[in-house]
Amino acid sequence: MQAEYKVTLSPKTEAAAGELAGGLLHEARTKLGFVPNMYGVMANAPGLLDTYIHGYNRFRELSGFTPAEQEVVLLAISRENGCTYCVAAHSFIADKMSGVAVEVTNAIRDGKPIPDARLAALHDFTRTMVVKRGLPSKTDVNAFLAAGYSEQLILEIVLAIAVKTLSNYANHLFHTPVDDAFAGRVWTD
Repeated sequence: MQAEYKVTLSPKTEAAAGELAGGLLHEARTKLGFVPNMYGVMANAPGLLDTYIHGYNRFRELSGFTPAEQEVVLLAISRENGCTYCVAAHSFIADKMSGVAVEVTNAIRDGKPIPDARLAALHDFTRTMVVKRGLPSKTDVNAFLAAGYSEQLILEIVLAIAVKTLSNYANHLFHTPVDDAFAGRVWTD
C-alpha cells in the first residue's frame, strides 16, 4: 500500500545523512552488507531512523519471543498495515534467518489460516491489537494467554506495533522500493 502523496525527499547516503543518521547507515552497511532502502528514506528524519532502529533492536533482543515468533508479530503488523516493503523484508528474514516454516509465512502473507496453533494465536492477537488500536477484549486476551503467552508479551507486541508503524508509514509515504535482497518475496496488498 502506498500513500496517494509521495514524499519527494531523496534517500540519504552515509556521507549526506549527518552524524546520527550517517552513523546508523554505516552500521547497517557493516552489519548487513548493504543499506536497506527503508533506512535511506527514514534517514531524512534522523530521530525517526534512530527511534526505529533502537526499538527494533530492543524488540529483537529483549522481547522474550523466539525469532520465529518475532517474525510472526512483525509480519502480522506489516500485512495489516499493507506495507509491501516490510512484508517482503520480513518474509525474507522469516525464510532465511528466523526459522519460520514457509507455510506459516505464506499463510500470513495470503491472509489464510496458519497451520500452527500457537503461532496462529500469536498472529491473531497481534492483528487484533492493530485493528482494535490496543483495545483488546477479555476474550482476545484470554485466547492469547491460553496459547501459553504472558501478559508481559502483550507489552512487547505494543513495542513491535510502535516500531512497525514507524517503518510502515514511512514506506507508504516514500513508496519505498523493495531491495534486491528481498525481491524474491515481493508482496502486493
